Amino acid sequence: MRKITAGMFISLDGIVADPQDWHFPYFNDEMGEAVSALVAPADTLLFGRVTYDSFAGAWPEREAAGGEDAGFAKALGDMRKIVASHQDLEFDWRNSEQLQGDLVEAVALLKAEEGGEISLSGSPSVVRQLLAAELIDELHLLVHPVALQNGGLRLFDEGDPIPLQLLSVKAFKTGVTHQVYGPASAPADAGYDEAKEHIS
Repeated sequence: MRKITAGMFISLDGIVADPQDWHFPYFNDEMGEAVSALVAPADTLLFGRVTYDSFAGAWPEREAAGGEDAGFAKALGDMRKIVASHQDLEFDWRNSEQLQGDLVEAVALLKAEEGGEISLSGSPSVVRQLLAAELIDELHLLVHPVALQNGGLRLFDEGDPIPLQLLSVKAFKTGVTHQVYGPASAPADAGYDEAKEHIS
């Protein structure tokens, strides 16, 4: 069974939209290591269409430019890239293909294949659906110490509760916290009568 990890830049008030507009002031070596560590064990990248378009619009050019990030750009280009979309897509970035069929069913089959890890970057709609289906093994949230307050897309906006357990947390020098969550069973029913036992 292949491991699926998802990584997300997220603001303090839960916004994940347009990270290119607010994320970069917080990018340092610690963040770079965290991002690289998410991708390094994977041989497959899974995207929603919007996030894929963002990657495909940037990384091939960076690989061709031969700059400091060209090695990382080449690694992304060499990996298998699968895009979930309701539209029929055409691809210019090598090793890209469209996910066929129902998202949850197709990813469950993908997870059951032989191979390395599957990594998701961004793609909040895909992440929400796969979390609800208990297909994501680790959710990495890079929580930025800024409240954007702009009404942007949030990772969790509506739907049924999704219980998670905290696996690890690390604070960066910038104030970003790298929080890693995994699936968990729903907590037992409790109210104030149970909680007050723990009040000294």
